[in-house]
Amino acid sequence: MESTVQASVGTVPAHARLIQMGLGYWVSRLVYVAAKLGLADYLAGGPKNAAELAELTHAHAPSLHRVMRALAGLGVLSEDDNHRFALTPLGEALETDAPGSARSTILALAGDWWWRGWEQIDYSVATGDTGMQKVFGMSVFEYLASHPQDASYFNDAMIGFHGDEPPAVASAFDFSAFDTVFDVGGGTGNLLAAILDRHPRVRGTLCELPHVVNAARAALEARGLDDRATVVPIDFFKEVPPGGDVYILSHVLHDWTEEECLAILGNLRAAMQGRGRLLIVETVLPPGNAPHPGKLLDIAMLVMPGGQERTEDEYGALLSKAGFRLTRVVPTPSAVGIVDAIPL
Repeated sequence: MESTVQASVGTVPAHARLIQMGLGYWVSRLVYVAAKLGLADYLAGGPKNAAELAELTHAHAPSLHRVMRALAGLGVLSEDDNHRFALTPLGEALETDAPGSARSTILALAGDWWWRGWEQIDYSVATGDTGMQKVFGMSVFEYLASHPQDASYFNDAMIGFHGDEPPAVASAFDFSAFDTVFDVGGGTGNLLAAILDRHPRVRGTLCELPHVVNAARAALEARGLDDRATVVPIDFFKEVPPGGDVYILSHVLHDWTEEECLAILGNLRAAMQGRGRLLIVETVLPPGNAPHPGKLLDIAMLVMPGGQERTEDEYGALLSKAGFRLTRVVPTPSAVGIVDAIPL
């Protein structure tokens, strides 16, 4: 198997490539247990053997040794002649406070609750309903509201997962022509902060659920933007406040069904009062057979929250139903595009 794993894609037979795809969860769960045990944090101070780490992690030392040996084979750790393990540069990225939030992302998106939802992918394909609802009897957002530790990992994961997007969006679209930008469902304000940093004349309003408001205010204040940014509590299924020149929905619509998307867009159109711009920041799927990470993310949306990623044509159709016209899709130097629309 080793020669197969290390061979380039061009030299691997089709059956072996398919088997690699099917066994990808072996690697996923191995990296997950490393994150859950906090191995990178324990190794940050220097090399340790399995017995030392087993005492710290309450693990079975021989089994832990085998796990770390496998992680060394993946380049996450390195093993010396005395069977002591150290972090590689790749492994250092698994430390709790490392840039990119890899540990939180793995704990959230390779974690047990997410895993259990994905176990029901055949159910989702057969019915169109989420595996999350089948297993837990609730939506992703209802689950996170009642599981604060998982919610914390998930929030950090979203920052890490989309970390390169805020500056990419802020640079790809000219916000300087507008006075006010409303970020609807904008989390703790990473995207809005990037826009305000790049465009000093612009003022912003972050519209979020009441339980997010305090964290959002603190985050914007920490960026020195509290004099130019306002945070207001909303439920975008009920109403969206008027007054913006530009309204942004970033990674919002892909979480919801078409019916729910139309409700959100209807409230936005009412707030816009026939003027301004709507910018949808999402993965815009390329047509045809072109590979794109959004095509896998689309399956995650099917299985977990029940939403979907869309092509440009699909966004055009959705927006038309909601009373908008798609004018263009602005590419960014990241995985997302900016769907630019105006109310009809």
